[in-house]
Amino acid sequence: MAKGKYRDQEFVETFGQRVREVRKSKGMTIEDFADKTGFPNSTIARIERAEINPTISVVKRLAEGLDVSIHLLFDFV
Repeated sequence: MAKGKYRDQEFVETFGQRVREVRKSKGMTIEDFADKTGFPNSTIARIERAEINPTISVVKRLAEGLDVSIHLLFDFV
């Protein structure tokens, strides 16, 4: 692997889709989810659209905001 940052875009996209799927299954809007996580609406939207690659700390807060295990958010691997 070359020096620099590594980003698996397909994985980031699938993760974002999974976050959206779980959020919607809970009947939550982006605004509801943002309120529960403390992130701006735009950050949630950007994660779901795979425009940003969230850190593990952000993933933890997403799971807490959805009231699910971190494992559930990665239940596509």
